[in-house]
Amino acid sequence: MAIKVFSFFFFVYLLVEMHEISAMVPAVIVFGDSTVDPGNNNQISTVLKSNFAPYGRDYFGGQPTGRFSNGRIATDFISEAYGIKPAIPAYLDPKFDIRDFATGVSFASAGTGYDKATSDVLSVIPFWKEMVYYKEFQDKLRGYLGNDIANHHLSESLHLISIGTNDFLENYYPFPTRSSEYPVDKYEIFLIGIASNFIRELYNLGARKIAISGLPPMGCLPLERTTNIMHGSACIEEYNDVAKDFNQKLQDSVTELNRELGGIQLVMSNPYYKLLEMIQNPILFGFENVATACCGTGYFEMSYMCDRMNPFTCSDANKYIFWDSFHPTEKANFILADHAFKTTLTVFR
Repeated sequence: MAIKVFSFFFFVYLLVEMHEISAMVPAVIVFGDSTVDPGNNNQISTVLKSNFAPYGRDYFGGQPTGRFSNGRIATDFISEAYGIKPAIPAYLDPKFDIRDFATGVSFASAGTGYDKATSDVLSVIPFWKEMVYYKEFQDKLRGYLGNDIANHHLSESLHLISIGTNDFLENYYPFPTRSSEYPVDKYEIFLIGIASNFIRELYNLGARKIAISGLPPMGCLPLERTTNIMHGSACIEEYNDVAKDFNQKLQDSVTELNRELGGIQLVMSNPYYKLLEMIQNPILFGFENVATACCGTGYFEMSYMCDRMNPFTCSDANKYIFWDSFHPTEKANFILADHAFKTTLTVFR
């Protein structure tokens, strides 16, 4: 009972603190994978969707939107923290138009990666196509605001990128194609080259405020721990080491790009250590379950394997770090967003 009360008041305290920050950017524009996809996959032909219960059961009105969580995702909370709006819409959602997108939009697609081969695994939107949508959005914004105002708006908007985990867990490790072509450290360099060129293109299109996220401790995701049953379902340290190495290479690239591109404000947000802290010290954050997820048995459910027919889904997602075997709960998303907002993203206030 004490843990539950602590969890509730901790969550309320953080929410009030974030609400007190006024808007310093006019829009949050998002690229990436399922960590930041608010429903673009609903509109494409793929098995990787989450527009059904129990996804979204703690979202506004208890509605599943295509977000891979029981509620909001990190970028929603970041938008709210800047005083813009409480949820960022999906670009492909027909319920929204340029009037909505002007203050925030996400082009992200669950299951995608830097590597085009990653998006091919589950037939989702490739990373390069997100750039195509962004250019289309820019044209619509100029038609809506006029060239000069739109250009200023874009230069002041925060562009967020969250992607990369799928390249390893959906592509490199499960299939032999990339792993036979690249040692893992060379594959990291290959991916970071794609990321760097993406940032250069954003810069050439007028973006000046950009934050790119590193990888989480991906060996601690419930889906991966399930495969490590011979070692007590502990985190797979090999995967965590790859994430740390990738993050260091990405930070080095960010440093170089800040020197290369005049006037850019480019930062790297690193979720690795905050999420690991939550996993290693759950009681400090009001969590009780770290190795398994809320949905179903908590070990391998994701997308259609986490549906309303599953009788095992937990009653209180706030006790869990993970909602399904791959994605955080709304509460965990909030804590990660709050941490990023108060550390890496302070330069954009």
